[in-house]
Amino acid sequence: MLVLTDLAKDVVREMVAAQEAPEGSGLRIAAEPTDGEETALSLELASEPEAGDAVLDEDGARIFLDEAAASLLDDKVLDATEHEDHVHLTVQDQPSGSSSNGRITN
Repeated sequence: MLVLTDLAKDVVREMVAAQEAPEGSGLRIAAEPTDGEETALSLELASEPEAGDAVLDEDGARIFLDEAAASLLDDKVLDATEHEDHVHLTVQDQPSGSSSNGRITN
């Protein structure tokens, strides 16, 4: 299951709060095929998950994953890197033996 670092959790919560989104809102990640062999991920704030989305809730940071993104990110870590005026979200492989305290539901 996708794991969020503490910084990624903070960033997701801050993004939702900055948009004054309704309670229960989160970051929706969807996988979109590209012309090549790679898959692109799209990110958007969403007030609720779409039908079929997996919902990951880690310490109030909510992530909605479409089916393809959930499969693609199953063994990954979502991290964030802060720069002067922006934040980069990155996806990395999970270290061996890691686990998540969050919960994921369909």
